[in-house]
Amino acid sequence: MKVTRTFDIIDLNCEKYPRNDMYAGKVDKEWITYSTDDVRNNVNWISYGLLSMGYKKGDKIATISGNKPEWNIADMGMAQAGIIHVPIYPTISTDEYDYILEHSEVKAIIVGNKSIYNKVSPIAGRIGTLIEIFSIDPVEGIRSYYEIVEAGRKNASKYAAELEEIKKSIKPEDLLTIIYTSGTTGNSKGVMLSHRNIVSNAITTSTAHHLGYGNRAISFLPLCHVYERMVNYHFQYKGISIYYVENMGTVSEVVREVKPHIFNTVPRLLEKIYDNIMSKGRNLSPLKKVIFFWAVRLGLKFKLKGNSAFYKFRLNIARKLVFSKWREALGGELEVMVSGGAALQSRLEKIFWAAGLPVIQGYGLTETSPVIAVNPFRVDEIGFGTVGPVIDGVEVKIADDGEILCRGINVMIGYYKDPELTAEVIDKDGWFHTGDIGVIEDGKFLRITDRKKEMFKLSAGKYIAPQPIENKLKESAFIEQAMVIGENEKFASALLSPNFGYLHDWCSKHKIQFRDNSELIELPEVIEQFGKEVREVNKSLGESEQIKRFRLVSEEWTPQTGELSPTLKLKRNHIARHYLDIINGIYFGGEKDNNVFSKIKNGISGILKNLPKF
Repeated sequence: MKVTRTFDIIDLNCEKYPRNDMYAGKVDKEWITYSTDDVRNNVNWISYGLLSMGYKKGDKIATISGNKPEWNIADMGMAQAGIIHVPIYPTISTDEYDYILEHSEVKAIIVGNKSIYNKVSPIAGRIGTLIEIFSIDPVEGIRSYYEIVEAGRKNASKYAAELEEIKKSIKPEDLLTIIYTSGTTGNSKGVMLSHRNIVSNAITTSTAHHLGYGNRAISFLPLCHVYERMVNYHFQYKGISIYYVENMGTVSEVVREVKPHIFNTVPRLLEKIYDNIMSKGRNLSPLKKVIFFWAVRLGLKFKLKGNSAFYKFRLNIARKLVFSKWREALGGELEVMVSGGAALQSRLEKIFWAAGLPVIQGYGLTETSPVIAVNPFRVDEIGFGTVGPVIDGVEVKIADDGEILCRGINVMIGYYKDPELTAEVIDKDGWFHTGDIGVIEDGKFLRITDRKKEMFKLSAGKYIAPQPIENKLKESAFIEQAMVIGENEKFASALLSPNFGYLHDWCSKHKIQFRDNSELIELPEVIEQFGKEVREVNKSLGESEQIKRFRLVSEEWTPQTGELSPTLKLKRNHIARHYLDIINGIYFGGEKDNNVFSKIKNGISGILKNLPKF
C-alpha cells in the first residue's frame, strides 16, 4: 500500500509486517510488547477517545514524556484524528514550558510521569486554552492517559465512521505537528511540518541501510526531537521492531537484553562510549593494555577502501582480541549506528568501523524534516568526515558566502505565527537558508564546516569557525566540553569544562589532592596538563585559529544546568553570560591567566627584572 501520511504506516505493518513486538517498553523492569494488531487497536482507541471527549480536527495536544510505546501510539492516534501534535522536551525550563504551551494554544497535555507533571502544573493555570492534563504513569489527582484509551474502546462503534471520514479528509500536505526548536538563543520557534514533509523523509532515508522486517531497534534519543521521531517512522516503514528506553541511564542494560541491530545516536554519546572504553583500557594489566592500545592505534588508521592485505590481517586479529569485546558491550548483534545532530569526529568513524560497529552520519534541521544528506550503508557512497550525499527529492546549493541552501518536499510549511521569520529563511525561490556553512566535495559529499551565526571575526579581520576547533579540543580525554571565544578580540581563547571523572582518576594516580572541583581547576599541575592538551591541538591549527588562552570551569555542562540544548549543542549566549567575569578576565584582566605560555612568559619577565644591572 502507498504511505503518504504517518498513520498509513500502521496499516502497512498490519498487512505486510505482522509481528508480536512492533513496539516494546519496560514497566516495572518487565518488557511489555505491542503486536501490530495491538498497536492498530490502541491507536484507534486513542482517536475514538479524543473524539468522544470533544477534541476535534485542528486542535492541538502536547506530549511531554520520555520514550514509551504510549508516546508513539498517542502520536498516531492524534494524527489520524487530524489533531496537531506538539511534542515538548521533558528537560526544559519552566519558562520554556510556559512560552511553548501558551504560544501553541494547546487544549490538552499528556505527561509521562509525576516529576514532569510537577514541573508543568504550576503554569497550567496560565495557559488560556488548556482544558486538562493526562498522565501515562499514575499521578494522584489527574486523569490517566488510559482513560482516553478506555473511552475509545467503549465508543468505538459510535466514532468509527466519523474517524474514517476524518482520515479520508487528511491530505499529505496538511499540518501534522508543530515542533519547537531547542533555541540556543531567544524563544523557541514553532516549526510546522506536514505529513508529506516527514513521511517523504522517512521513506527516502529508509534506503540508507539493508535492515528491515525481523530486525530490532532501540529508541533512546528524545522522541520529541524530529530526528528520532522521523527515524521511528522510518523503522516502522521498514518493519523494524522498536524497543523504547525511557531512562538513558539504562541504555547499557537494554542493549544487552534487546541485542539491537540498529539505533540512532548523537556524536556526544559516541564520544562517551569511546572515552569509557579508553578508560577501561588504561586500567588493564600491562600485557592486555599493550594489546588494547595496539588495536586502537590500528583502528584509527582504518580506511573504507584501500586497506592493505597486511592491514586486514592485523585488523582481524585486533577484532578477535579486542574489538569483539566492544561489540559484546553493545549487544553483540549491532549492524549499524546512525549519528546525527552534530558533526561526528572522523576518528570515531574510523575506530568504530574498524571495530565492526559501522556508524553512518547524516545532516539536517528541524525545518527540513530533518534529513538533507546522509551516508548510506554502502562503502562506495560513504565519505568519512562528511554527512554524505544529498538524499533523493532534495536539492542543495552553496551560496556565495558558503551557506548551505536546501529546497525540496522536506522543507517545512513555515514557523507557527511568524510569517516574517519564515520569509527570512525561505526565499522567493523556495530555498531554505540553513545557517550552516559547508562545501560539496568530489561533486557528491556534503561537508559541514560551521554554523554561519557562530563564526566570528577577530579584531585583525580573521574569521574563526569555532566548531571544528571545539571538536579537536574534545578529542582530549581531559576535555568534556569546550567553547571557543574571541569575537572582535586580538586572539581566540576557550572555556573548557573538564571530564571530571577522568581528571579525578588522573589526580589519584599522580597523588594530587583537592577539596572540590573549584580547587581542582586552580591546581598548577592540572593547569599545566590542560596546557599540554591545548598546545597539542594548536599544532593542527592555523596561527589565527590557535587558542592563546584558556580557562577551566568547575561545572559540568548539561541540558539540565542550561549550558547545552536538549540535543547537546552549546547554548553560547547562555554560557557567555554565565561566565562573563571569566571572559572579561581573559581579555581585560590577565592576573588569573591560566594559560601555560603566559605563565612562563611572566616568569621569565620577572627573572629579567631582578637581574643586576651592569
